[in-house]
Amino acid sequence: MAVEKAIASSSLVEVVDRILDKGVVVDAWVRVSLVGIELVAIEARATVAGVETFLKYAEAIGLTATA
Repeated sequence: MAVEKAIASSSLVEVVDRILDKGVVVDAWVRVSLVGIELVAIEARATVAGVETFLKYAEAIGLTATA
């Protein structure tokens, strides 16, 4: 039985289409403290999704206004 290696290449358009279809969430939290004193606290949250995907999930968690 031979093992075949397939190289999958994606164009930029395919990658962007998949991101907008499925969505991407980046969540970061950084805290810098020295001797128990908090010097810097950074929270970042980025969500990238298509409008249809966003509305689908926003409605499920109650972020959209009902008419």
